[in-house]
Amino acid sequence: MEWNGTLVLSLGGYVEVDKYRYVYFLFFMVLYVLILSSNCIIICVIWIHRNLHEPMYIFIAALSLNSLVFSTVIYPKLIVDVLSQKQRVSYSVCLVQIFLFYSLAGSDLMLLSAMAYDRYVSICRPLQYATTMGKTAVSVYLALAWFFPACQMLVTTIIQSKQKVCSFTLGGFYCNVSMIKIHCTTPKSLTVWTLISLINIGVIPVLFIVLTYIKIFIVAYRSHREAWRKAVDTCLPHLIVLFTFTCLVFFDVITELLESLLPKSLRLIMSLQIVVFNPLFNPIMYGLKMKEIWKHIKRLLLLCCKHEIIKNQVD
Repeated sequence: MEWNGTLVLSLGGYVEVDKYRYVYFLFFMVLYVLILSSNCIIICVIWIHRNLHEPMYIFIAALSLNSLVFSTVIYPKLIVDVLSQKQRVSYSVCLVQIFLFYSLAGSDLMLLSAMAYDRYVSICRPLQYATTMGKTAVSVYLALAWFFPACQMLVTTIIQSKQKVCSFTLGGFYCNVSMIKIHCTTPKSLTVWTLISLINIGVIPVLFIVLTYIKIFIVAYRSHREAWRKAVDTCLPHLIVLFTFTCLVFFDVITELLESLLPKSLRLIMSLQIVVFNPLFNPIMYGLKMKEIWKHIKRLLLLCCKHEIIKNQVD
């Protein structure tokens, strides 16, 4: 439909939003604050402490930055929607949201690939680490992780923007791949390019990560106990993050493919996991499992507690 000359889409993914309006609001607001604070802590800790200015921690900070952008793309709109009488989104805003949504998802996988390669060089080729993972190399990996998925999704978004819209209701509560269904036809160029993009920023990075970690664990197992311990300590958090991320992508695909077969409440729960777990789970995982990061976070928390105690005593 059109409203004030702007093409507007209805968001049909909410369940009894009128009845649970303030429950939705409180839920999204608390989550947004938790995501912002936890990821900001990770970024600040890595930024402040020079001993964390290493490739692995820089990539972790980049993941947290992605989570900040991702949550800012999704949550403010969700909060506004649940407080509104009608849940709508303009077609142009939806295109921007879907572009950033999948660009950042691809960027996360590219960053996890860079982290896997970093661990491979560190554990399997330690003598070459300083030259292989220098500042220039890290900068190139970061640039590729951010710009390559964005370029892939930009083409997809441009093709989508030129399609005629026949349906004005989205099945979800934010813009994702279900947007394809609102177009009158799906051109062959969009299908082919989407498949190419999926392979480039999805399948290839996942295969690279899995094969790299298999190689790491084989080399570490054949080496001394210290190498095996180092492999487990530093690689396990990355593998857990990859596993959860893959599950969330699977949920996104299943929700889309089985939309007509799944109850609306189940589709809502599966969609919520996509926007909740990844941006919130990553900083918790890296903050608790990476010893150096957790050490600095504990110091920060102790300093905050001491400051609060001193302030209360003075008052």
